[in-house]
Amino acid sequence: MGYVFSLIGALLFGANGSVTKVVIAGGLTPLQLTQFRVLGCCAIAGIVLLITDRAAFRLSRRQILVMAVLGVAGVAILQAGYAAALELLPVGIALLFEYTAVLFVAIIAFFFLKEQVRARLWVAIALVLGGLAVVAEIWASELNALGIVFALLAAAALTLYFLVGERQVGATSPLAVAFWTMLFASVFWAFFSGWWQVSPATLVTPVSLSGNLAAVIVPLWAPLAWNVVFGTFLSFLFSFLALKHLPATVAGITASSEIIFAFVIAWIWLGEGLGIVQLIGAAVVLVGIVLAQTARVNKVIDADLALKPLDVGTPS
Repeated sequence: MGYVFSLIGALLFGANGSVTKVVIAGGLTPLQLTQFRVLGCCAIAGIVLLITDRAAFRLSRRQILVMAVLGVAGVAILQAGYAAALELLPVGIALLFEYTAVLFVAIIAFFFLKEQVRARLWVAIALVLGGLAVVAEIWASELNALGIVFALLAAAALTLYFLVGERQVGATSPLAVAFWTMLFASVFWAFFSGWWQVSPATLVTPVSLSGNLAAVIVPLWAPLAWNVVFGTFLSFLFSFLALKHLPATVAGITASSEIIFAFVIAWIWLGEGLGIVQLIGAAVVLVGIVLAQTARVNKVIDADLALKPLDVGTPS
């Protein structure tokens, strides 16, 4: 069941990239879409917690502070960076750059957190960097440079989310972490997203599903609702359910299949195919990500450490 949950979560995450491109093409900016995503996910998670676990609403001041940092730096920046990258890059390539976060986590764990890391990390670094160079076709410079910057910004945010979030899940439930981080992300983007510029008429504007589904016309709220419910809340929920049945490393490796799903769905739906050389590069990156995911030696995280937001940079 753990593998099933993880694969469903990865499939929903992978499909969401193509849905995001449709929503942005329909008239919402990346920041406005991010605001809808985090606010919607927060509302759904809050309702579920209200029914199942009201204790999740009671946090210490230290926990609230670290949730705020995680929500702004780890969620708000992540979602906005990824959405902005999708405006300028194919879905699969944007995800490849974002998933370098797995590599960054292992490097930070080794150099700064003083965790034991297997020697395969160095092989993983070489594979990821080499594979990305091939995917980006640096000899031709055909990829949008700003799009790559946004994707790497999302990778940096995801790195922080992994490093801090794994400690918070040890102190409270994963669903509670989702609620609190999405809440602070919503508050943060409320000041900058320009949500007030979205009129009700915009949400009922007919939009094409693009690509091979260009003939299908739906109101904008439909792909937006999919983005919030299936692409954000349920994808997170299935990922969390997977962690109940699988070790974190195994779940992480399975979750990296999101990249494959994203490539396949974007190819079938949007026609975003890659050349043979780029496909080989993508495969090399994926192998490197799996190696990096397995490079960290699983350690039990002290529950007390999870309550100390200032201890993130100290050995665990």
